[in-house]
Order: sequence, then structure tokens, then C-alpha cells
Amino acid sequence: MSECIFCKIAAGEIPANVVYQSDEMIAFLDIAPVAPVHIVVIPKKHFANVSELSVESDLSAKMLKVMAELGDQNCQTGYRLVFNTGDDGGQTVFHVHGHVLGQRALQWPPG
Repeated sequence: MSECIFCKIAAGEIPANVVYQSDEMIAFLDIAPVAPVHIVVIPKKHFANVSELSVESDLSAKMLKVMAELGDQNCQTGYRLVFNTGDDGGQTVFHVHGHVLGQRALQWPPG
């Protein structure tokens, strides 16, 4: 996916403030954070959305584990894990990515 910004970040073609990296995924600070802690976690392999990723149960489980670990490490009083899927779901980059949000009270519903 040569046009995908997250593929370019995963390949090291675009710099990012990386907080975690493995052979299968990378996590970096969001450039437009909506909370004091806002980490984006992506698989290095391109999947358009969480529905596509869900067929890779091993990778899905690993990604969720990394997101929880990052939340536990960086958000002492709680955190939220978010996957936006599709236009109506708020997805703006069509490479699956999870958000780790925390270090402030997060209301539900958001907004």
C-alpha cells in the first residue's frame, strides 16, 4: 500500500515518535492527541480496518495485549482502547489502528 501513511510509518519512511515496536506492530504518539496520553498502535501488515484484522486472531490478540500493556504503563487511573471503523465510525486512515487514550477523565458517550 504505497499511498498509506501508516504503511510508510511502519516501513520507517515517515518519522514517528515510536513508543513500542516489534516485528509485527508499531506504536507511536498521535500527532493530534485528544488526551494527554494518545498512542496509536498499528500492525505493520496492511489491513484496511478492524474487520479485516479480526480474521488474523493471533495478531489481533497480540495487538490487544500490546495496547493493554501501553495503557497500564502510561495511564495510572484508567484508559480507553478505541478502534474506529469506516467513515461513519470516524476512521480517517484506512489502515487498521487502535488508540490508547488516558490520563484524563474520558466521558461516555464521547463528545
